[in-house]
Amino acid sequence: MTESEQLLARVAAKARDTRPWGWTSLPAPVDTAALARAEAALGFALPPLLAELYLRIGDGGFGPEYGLLPLLDSPPSGEPAAVPHYLARRESGRKDPDWPWPEGVLPISHWGCAMYACVDCRSPQATVLLFDPNPGDPGHAWFVDAPGLEDWLRAWVDGTGWYEETNEDAEMALWTDFLIRAKPPTAPDARRRPETT
Repeated sequence: MTESEQLLARVAAKARDTRPWGWTSLPAPVDTAALARAEAALGFALPPLLAELYLRIGDGGFGPEYGLLPLLDSPPSGEPAAVPHYLARRESGRKDPDWPWPEGVLPISHWGCAMYACVDCRSPQATVLLFDPNPGDPGHAWFVDAPGLEDWLRAWVDGTGWYEETNEDAEMALWTDFLIRAKPPTAPDARRRPETT
């Protein structure tokens, strides 16, 4: 059994034994068609481990604090599901350039008080980020929660995450790629003459 398989087994066991706020039972996993619809709507693929969580364990409802958001359909709490939430944040960022939402950063879990755990789907290790807008400064609202999704899940099953009472003084580094990744795509210079052959 690979390390990822062992981790998935541990996450599945803990998911069966815990229920975050608002969840009465663990939702059934999504099927491959739902995963394909989600990825088509997002315009990018989920990291393999994140996809396996949804395909093998459940469509949200497990994990730290309020648990993973469902992929496409809203949970009992009324919180938007991950895909619609991402799309709404991207649209909101286009309308309010002071609060842009980085491309490829999928919110996966709500911490309360407008804070979210997010997965950087463009990073090879699926870096988990904490979005905390409460200080009021977009440049200081993004932190590295865990270097990868595996690390984040291990912290949850081992009880060593920053959100545990024993680690409440833990500090996270700012996500330095925010300013680069949050820039809107630039339009081509309309004055530039097309190349001729």
